[in-house]
Amino acid sequence: MIAFVKGTVSYITEQQAIIDCNGIGYAVNAAPSTLSRLPRNGEDCLLHTHMQVKEDDMSLYGFLNREELRLFRLFIGISGIGPKVALAILSVMSPEQIQNAIASGDAVAFSKVSGVGKKTAQRITLELTDKIKLEEASPQATTMENSEKQDAIEGLIALGYSRSESFKAVLSVATEDMPASEIIRQSLKKLV
Repeated sequence: MIAFVKGTVSYITEQQAIIDCNGIGYAVNAAPSTLSRLPRNGEDCLLHTHMQVKEDDMSLYGFLNREELRLFRLFIGISGIGPKVALAILSVMSPEQIQNAIASGDAVAFSKVSGVGKKTAQRITLELTDKIKLEEASPQATTMENSEKQDAIEGLIALGYSRSESFKAVLSVATEDMPASEIIRQSLKKLV
């Protein structure tokens, strides 16, 4: 997994930035709004990336900040939404507008994006409402540096629970300095 690409902007096309990283040119797909904010050719930049590997393709998608990357990953996790539609949404709407639209259930805001129909817009607001509201109510949960809590969440997800269920359970039982194994054990009591 390539977490970020840091290098010199070689050139920018309509859909990609070619970033020279010590003599290797990475083609990074990005939203037009991201590409327009990149430095000029020959200047240094850093793009947070999502690497998608398919049977016949391997692609990098780049973002100027981790919040855009997080939203992109949430979008592509929804059935029927691929990277192109996710980039289209991020090109038209800012992360704040996206979060507000999801939190308020405003599907119309998403249906204005090219490639997003009424049903897809409703699916976005429906599937992401819990995740966005949970994260807004508890910002430390999304950016938690506490590796024990994060490990517990990942452990619950590996056991088949959704990210939303895992966040809620961990936040309801975890105390400071509690080991991940105990957090998982206590969370499972809540989830069963």
